[in-house]
Amino acid sequence: MYLSVKETAEYLSIPVAAVEKLIQQKKIRALFDGNEYLINKEQFNTHLKQMEKYKQLIEEILNEPIPEDLDIKDED
Repeated sequence: MYLSVKETAEYLSIPVAAVEKLIQQKKIRALFDGNEYLINKEQFNTHLKQMEKYKQLIEEILNEPIPEDLDIKDED
């Protein structure tokens, strides 16, 4: 499925200008049909899956309880 630049920006939650810049830098593959750039949506699947895994990992780390240190002594 191909998306326009505007649709891609909405899909990735970034500004349209950022998508255009990534196309110019050839970091996003795009086809020019004579009027506008068309971007294949499938090229983002791997990246989005990895980002979801990283979010889950960070959430697990942040939710992990801090163990009590047995060596700490209360000096009161």
